[in-house]
Amino acid sequence: MFPPTFKLFFFLLLAAVVEAGVVNYDWNVTWVWAKPDGFGRPVIGINNKWPCPTLEATKGDTIVVNLTNLLKNQTTGLHFHGVNQIQTADMDGPSGVTQCPLPPDMTVKYQFTADEAGTFWYHSHDLGQYPDGLRGPLIVKDPSDPYAGKYDDEYVLSVSDWYHNDSITAVKGMLNPSNTHFAPPIPNSLLVNEGQGARLNVTKGKTYRIRMINFAAFGAAMIHFYEHTMQIITNDGAAIKEQDAYHLRIAPAQRFDFLIQASESDAGNYPFLVALDLNRDWTNSTDKMSWPHNYTGYLVTDPTVPPTRNDTVDKWAPADDSLFKPYDDAAALGSPDKLIKLDFKFCVDQNGIPRSCFNNITYINQPVPALYSAATTGDNNTDPVIYGQINPFIIDYDDIVQIVVNNFDTATHPFHLHGHHFQVLSRAASGVGVWPGKDEGYFANPPMRDTVSIMPHSYAVLRFRATNPGVWLFHCHIEWHVEMGLTATIIEAPDRLRGMTFPDDQIAACKKMGTKYEGNAAGNTKNYTDTSGMVTVPPKDYNGATYNP
Repeated sequence: MFPPTFKLFFFLLLAAVVEAGVVNYDWNVTWVWAKPDGFGRPVIGINNKWPCPTLEATKGDTIVVNLTNLLKNQTTGLHFHGVNQIQTADMDGPSGVTQCPLPPDMTVKYQFTADEAGTFWYHSHDLGQYPDGLRGPLIVKDPSDPYAGKYDDEYVLSVSDWYHNDSITAVKGMLNPSNTHFAPPIPNSLLVNEGQGARLNVTKGKTYRIRMINFAAFGAAMIHFYEHTMQIITNDGAAIKEQDAYHLRIAPAQRFDFLIQASESDAGNYPFLVALDLNRDWTNSTDKMSWPHNYTGYLVTDPTVPPTRNDTVDKWAPADDSLFKPYDDAAALGSPDKLIKLDFKFCVDQNGIPRSCFNNITYINQPVPALYSAATTGDNNTDPVIYGQINPFIIDYDDIVQIVVNNFDTATHPFHLHGHHFQVLSRAASGVGVWPGKDEGYFANPPMRDTVSIMPHSYAVLRFRATNPGVWLFHCHIEWHVEMGLTATIIEAPDRLRGMTFPDDQIAACKKMGTKYEGNAAGNTKNYTDTSGMVTVPPKDYNGATYNP
């Protein structure tokens, strides 16, 4: 935990802004049999139910989730995607980074403040587990919602790809030397609201806020409403100036909130189309596009009339979300103090297994979670060597940090940063090549978000201010590429992490797992720069979150 003086300041500050409450959730992680697309298989649910429940809070609330692992054969954990975890970096949730995996028959408490309002989500961040079902909406209401009064009701609309194989089987097939084209697992179907569908009852003359979330492991989704315009009001929880859109593309992990008006002249039930996008370059007119997985939902104004109409889109032309404007007109941050340039390419490890690389280095889980190393290695915690092969980047408190990602692939990829929202200063068009190295021509008032799609053979320029000490991942949010190693680690303000202590339940989980929780990446506590014992070659055999007592 952080020193008491920091915590006192933080909570007093929040108290001055809003009278906060406490919301408590007691969740058992359990196996559930489900068939959301008609094919039955085991999925991971909560309290013996699936889909998983919605977590709801109000800005400023303390959220407490008591998570008990009853899976018996797998470890688990939770990440609260989009929550900044101010002063609670140890609650961020990725296994091997800010905690040890939670073994069966143990409980861990996640406790943090909902510092920002918006549409977020939670999911397992334990070795490719969340595509098996452990995910759900996280909605934080805003007492000062800038769009309050402009809508009458709201719906959550989730989309996701879906697989008939479990995640471990899928990844085993991918991490095979015969996979010379680096092909990911291809989904079997598209789910809307986890297979429950979406017939949204609406009343003429009323306006509805749709909170759309993409839970997918791989695919983006396109959406269009027949004879209705989407008025986008937030992206990834950050308010934007209202932007009309007829088509919208939502990448894995992204969220968009938009308004849909049921006008007085509406007659009947209006279809909307969701199509699964396998991350191809939809801007390239020469590429042959096919859309094998589609879903038709409805805005239902008359429930007595069976919905029969279809919505047809001849060519998808989604709104360019990089052009959205922040609601508060916030200007672009100034010149960066630190530049992190990441070249993404597929690669092959020493055993001929396909991997993903930043700067020709694939991320490899280490014996000690990186946050624990930052807390227990004293002055050495500013040395990237102590963290092992996790693509570590050290940044100082209050730095303006610029991340540049060059995408050398032929597909579009979504990249997500933990612990921060960033400004999207530039998201270049497909095929323009690498970043030219000059900070010019950027948006003056860039949108803020936590997950950005980067076009094929192109780049993006992102900025944030480093005022949140912690260890934060930056990774592709195609889950299969995370398992291939497409991750970097930002060690933010390490001088403020020294001496940080951790909850007893986290340490108990480490002990049961037989995982070291002090010292450098290998657990060396005498000579922190001693790299012996660090993992430098990815394991040949992939077992995911399998628990081996």
